[in-house]
Amino acid sequence: MILTVWLLMLATVFARAGGDEVVVIYNSQMPESKAVAEHYAAMRQVPANQIFGFGLTTNEIISRADFTDFLQKPLAERLEAAGLWKFGEVNTPATKSEPAQTNIRVVQSKIRYTVLCYGVPLKIAPVPDLKELMDRLIEKIADKSTLDQLRHNEAAVDSELTWLPLVKMKIPLTGPLLNPFYLCTNRAALNCTNGILLVSRLDGPTAAIANQLVDKSIKAENTGLWGRAYFDARGLAPTNSYYLGDAWMLAGAKIAQQLGFEVELDTNADTLPASFPMSHIALYAGWYAFDPCGPFLAPKMEFMPGAFAYHLNSFSAETLRSATNRWCGPLLAKGATCTMGCVYEPYLQFTPNVAFCIEALGNGYTFGEAAWASQLALSWQTTVIGDPLYQPFKKSPLELHALLTRRKSPLLEWSFDRLICLDLTHGVRALQLLPFIENLPITADSAVLNEKLADLYDACGKPSSAIASWQNAIQLNPSPQQKIRLRLTLGEKLMAQDRNAEALEDYRALIAEAPDYPGRKAIDEKLQTLEQKISAEKTK
Repeated sequence: MILTVWLLMLATVFARAGGDEVVVIYNSQMPESKAVAEHYAAMRQVPANQIFGFGLTTNEIISRADFTDFLQKPLAERLEAAGLWKFGEVNTPATKSEPAQTNIRVVQSKIRYTVLCYGVPLKIAPVPDLKELMDRLIEKIADKSTLDQLRHNEAAVDSELTWLPLVKMKIPLTGPLLNPFYLCTNRAALNCTNGILLVSRLDGPTAAIANQLVDKSIKAENTGLWGRAYFDARGLAPTNSYYLGDAWMLAGAKIAQQLGFEVELDTNADTLPASFPMSHIALYAGWYAFDPCGPFLAPKMEFMPGAFAYHLNSFSAETLRSATNRWCGPLLAKGATCTMGCVYEPYLQFTPNVAFCIEALGNGYTFGEAAWASQLALSWQTTVIGDPLYQPFKKSPLELHALLTRRKSPLLEWSFDRLICLDLTHGVRALQLLPFIENLPITADSAVLNEKLADLYDACGKPSSAIASWQNAIQLNPSPQQKIRLRLTLGEKLMAQDRNAEALEDYRALIAEAPDYPGRKAIDEKLQTLEQKISAEKTK
């Protein structure tokens, strides 16, 4: 069986990450912050001596002096005092451009991750009179105009803490610090002894939202990250100076497809319209709007447990306390499990490479590893929100399929859907897969698999069979957004077959079932057109 072959090929065993590799930081001025820390520590079994409270401002912004005196230096001291870190001398031999150096840095570490909990400040305010040379490596990859733009020292707290293992060295604070682990394919290299601490935060508009991030992560690790993937590119030409953002979105869509997701890619210049039905969201990446728009303004969104959602915008994490402003807070409030964003202007090339982040997750990286391996710069503007230990692909497809089969889980429909998508991605023809999905006992009761069956029939040039399967899917308790997509697809296909009376009935049902549907005007126009056609047919 084709599907069984792919199951066996994908039965990869990934290294597991544990709570003993984590230190948890909370703001001792906020009881909610400590509660989030304690919940996370309990869920991930973080040792009690690896939970630290610091007295910090309760504002989202902290001064550079307070960051240094009350968080950065005290954290390094407590890690050393607790025996979690050992500092020592490291000798660097001379090169053609640099003399030999001896630096004091972390040489032994029992931890790799730091979790900042709700209430820990988000961003560091700029120091107007700070004058220093920028990192020479950054000067090599940026032109003069870009260098002038990069000469500022405000930063995300998360990003500034990533180089904490080097805190006893003289590190420039002006401009970004080049990340030597950008696009790193060796997970083990992302280690404090190599100069990087993997920092993320459990945060959001409320402490309750922050608290849920680890719960949803663990749920997805145990039963799988399922659903659909959505990518919203802008249709830019490769010659456009902003094409890099589009390139990431296009590559991300291909990677998600290779991972077996149902992928929808939009390449229109505008962001997704409000009428676009987004069901069962497992992955989302798009750009470029300052605040949530389109489908993201809906009262409820269908984020699946473990969902990763990211919107590329220069100020997407300017605040995390709002459920409506900027992007990170609203995405979390709508149900996303993890995200990333920028607190100040980063400039495009220094925003996360979302395609690599998704690829790394698919290769078994933790969210903390994938997030920081996807960034060209440290000591800069990105905040990473979510459980850093989260491994959405912790279990192989074979493990998950066997588990869901034993449990007779409703999620089994998604496992079959992913396996079919994987076969299609690897060149198996739709016609070859039809008998398999037709004969699956689970298909008869699954809206997901009936929709997939309809897509396969459609691809094979069997419109009547496809229409029947879409009609079946509608009767099998689809999610609200899936039902809208099914109705819209069915209506178009019925009209293409001149089955106008059935199309009219379908669109009327859509309006009755979803009276607040944002695309109501377009549906009303279709209804008018269909009514006119049917009337004309009767008069012939």
